[in-house]
Amino acid sequence: MLPAYRIAEQGESMPNSNSTYTHGYHSSVLRSHNNRTVENSAQYLLEELVPGMSLLDVGSGAGTITADFAERIAPGCVTALEVTGLSLDLTRSEIKRHDLDNVKFAVGDVHALDFPDDSFDIVHAHQVLQHLHDPVQALREMKRVCKPGGIVAARDADYAGFIWFPELPELDEWMDWYQKAARTNRGEPNAGRYLLSWAHKAGFTDVIATSGTWCLSTPEARNWWGGMWADRILESKIADQLRDQGIASQNDLERVSKAWRAWASAKDGWMSIVHGEIRCRV
Repeated sequence: MLPAYRIAEQGESMPNSNSTYTHGYHSSVLRSHNNRTVENSAQYLLEELVPGMSLLDVGSGAGTITADFAERIAPGCVTALEVTGLSLDLTRSEIKRHDLDNVKFAVGDVHALDFPDDSFDIVHAHQVLQHLHDPVQALREMKRVCKPGGIVAARDADYAGFIWFPELPELDEWMDWYQKAARTNRGEPNAGRYLLSWAHKAGFTDVIATSGTWCLSTPEARNWWGGMWADRILESKIADQLRDQGIASQNDLERVSKAWRAWASAKDGWMSIVHGEIRCRV
């Protein structure tokens, strides 16, 4: 049987975990992920980043945060981990675009990491735990492979904590659909509020729990987020799931897509997206 993690060749795939990534990798999804940096998505971790350290980036995805980490901790090394070769190739492309040589690549399941104990100075996961069937076990494994004195860090959105104006009823429908779809996939869409509890259950005793928000109030920000979800609700993996499971019809999806565009074009449109954050000292 193949180990849960090992250094992966380009294009290589390994057995999937029992968790399901609700969003998928449609281009409409990647438009959201490609905007992520350490500054806007891992600022709570900035003070811990030191040149020369080693960092494990669990769920590296589009690779923009991974590349930012690699530049900040050079000549230290980042190991990028993903659940399939296809998703890991997205990270490879971003690392290649930045011409970085201090990133390694691996594929596998965070519930059972194939790294020795005490391997990394920082173990990081951004928007990952919300999609896992057992986030506490994932945190235990992240703790195991982190060096004594090191940091396990995680940041996850809390979808039920999103608030917006105008208060369009179609966006309430979208939220209800997303909650149902994520839980059908054995995930927790409101993971942000659970992070501290999960960390304690995983055995951490020294935890700093914070929150961060994105505020979408400019035309550019609204067009980015609203336009992305207008496409995503029609074309991405979640759209297929909603139709297949009878949660929403094609007409329903089209109606909500139009509402996202209406929200984006509203001159007084506003949205706050809340994230929970944890820094756990090992």
